[in-house]
Amino acid sequence: MQVRVFYHDKCFDGACSASLFTRFHRECITPAASYEYHGLVHRAGALFNESEFTGDENAIVDFKYSTSPRITWWFDHHLSAFLTPQDHEHFRACQRDPVCAARKFCDSSYVSCTSFLAHIAHTRYGFNTAPVADLIHWADIVDGAKYESPQAAVEMAAPAMKLTLIIESTQDPAFIPRLIPLLTAMPLAEILEKPFIAPLLPSLLERHQQALELIRSRAEERNGTIFFDISDHPLEGFNKFIPYYLYPHAVYSIGLSKSSFRTKVAVGSNPWTTVDPAKMVNLAEICERYGGGGHARVGAISFPPDQEAQARVAAAEIVAELRTSGIKG
Repeated sequence: MQVRVFYHDKCFDGACSASLFTRFHRECITPAASYEYHGLVHRAGALFNESEFTGDENAIVDFKYSTSPRITWWFDHHLSAFLTPQDHEHFRACQRDPVCAARKFCDSSYVSCTSFLAHIAHTRYGFNTAPVADLIHWADIVDGAKYESPQAAVEMAAPAMKLTLIIESTQDPAFIPRLIPLLTAMPLAEILEKPFIAPLLPSLLERHQQALELIRSRAEERNGTIFFDISDHPLEGFNKFIPYYLYPHAVYSIGLSKSSFRTKVAVGSNPWTTVDPAKMVNLAEICERYGGGGHARVGAISFPPDQEAQARVAAAEIVAELRTSGIKG
């Protein structure tokens, strides 16, 4: 049996989810299966290419729902897991079918898709999560921004943070598929020592420092909200905690950036803020107005690369909304 695993690309939780799904599927479903990996990215327009669902089984983890009958497994934990109300209704109908309901799952109360998948695999199928407990722990920390401080998030001493930097920065389409099987097979520190990984880190750490200085020079904080525009310096990714490292008392940040395949408006909130969460704005709902999505505390909107003007308008509207929300940190 050939299983194709589609995962949230350039995302630590996405890669961990793909690896955990593989181990679970091999141990509990089909021991002799072979696995292929395909990254998915949030972009304007169609998110899925039906012609790529060619496996005997096709799984999507840590990414939006697809109504394709070729998708046999789905796990997600995002508030904005469904592109349309019709997609959501399709999922609800699926849950009324015992066979489908046993293979498609969504719960936004989980910090990471990895921990959600681990829970389902363990409680529904008897999967032993003990050997992968450290991976689950770090997926929750990275995806849920559960770092002890902005320094821990930005200075990246932990192996998981270094791997996150590489995952978010790589331009090699073969890199993450090569990495995925290792994530549930060995400690993260040992993975960093692999010959195809270790040489990548020094230059990426240098680029990270350059991004830090660039954002420092562009970021402006007012009324508890940070805004920075680095769209004239194309980056494939940057550490989303840099704004709070620079402005520890800020509540929200909006960043406008550009990569090879999109113009992105990143909208986030300070994981270390002392503001009452009940008083904070749901950022997923804001992003959904512009075709994006995410979680209550972090989200993003993707525009085509040639729609920078539209992205700039959206960013300005969100900045104005958050700066007049009455929350100043």
